[in-house]
Amino acid sequence: MNGILYGAGVGPGDPELMTLKAVRLIKENEIIALPGPAAKETVAYQIAVKAVPKLAEKTLLSVDMPMTHDKEEMHLNHEKAADAIEAYLKQGQNVVFLTLGDPTIYSTYLYVQKRILARGYEAELVSGITSFCAAAARTCTSLAEWDEQLHILPAVHKLNSDLSLPGNYVLMKSGKKMHQVKEILKSSGRKVVMVENCGMENEHIYRSAEEIPDDAGYYSLIIAKEPGGGHD
Repeated sequence: MNGILYGAGVGPGDPELMTLKAVRLIKENEIIALPGPAAKETVAYQIAVKAVPKLAEKTLLSVDMPMTHDKEEMHLNHEKAADAIEAYLKQGQNVVFLTLGDPTIYSTYLYVQKRILARGYEAELVSGITSFCAAAARTCTSLAEWDEQLHILPAVHKLNSDLSLPGNYVLMKSGKKMHQVKEILKSSGRKVVMVENCGMENEHIYRSAEEIPDDAGYYSLIIAKEPGGGHD
């Protein structure tokens, strides 16, 4: 029998926010895939090993999928990742692929899963706490109340947005475009909070668009709320 691929979310950064299921799968399986050129240097590993110290003794599979806008290079990297994982699956070994947050939200894991499923193997998704839910909890902020809408945007791809739809916004993946994102936030008139590296040792919280540094890190999550929003 072939092995099963598990895409397991490890949450946003705090190892105490990992699910019991993700912890169990790590303990029960030998092959653990991690997204990066060096498995033990990945953020996902550094989170998970604090919850499951025995992870350090597992067979770690480094799956390097560097971020690029070159679709041909991206496709090639995803194929290489699927090949590496398939080598274990066809031997009957399960592979647990650890990914930040939840594997269904802007996760590169999904591109690998599509290829594994297309090759006739079985795959399962294991939910993890999302970065925006963790950031909202960390700042005691509601994401949506009563009949409010919630819009989740990959900010780096939506720099033409004016955030004019009713409801609240979550802006992810601001990356190197933080300066432009800040200008959009200032123009929107919305109440802004950002958490950088939520749940990690170098966590920072910013309570306005003006406070956010232009060089904020990759793991930065912005919540932009309508003024006077919510329900009493």
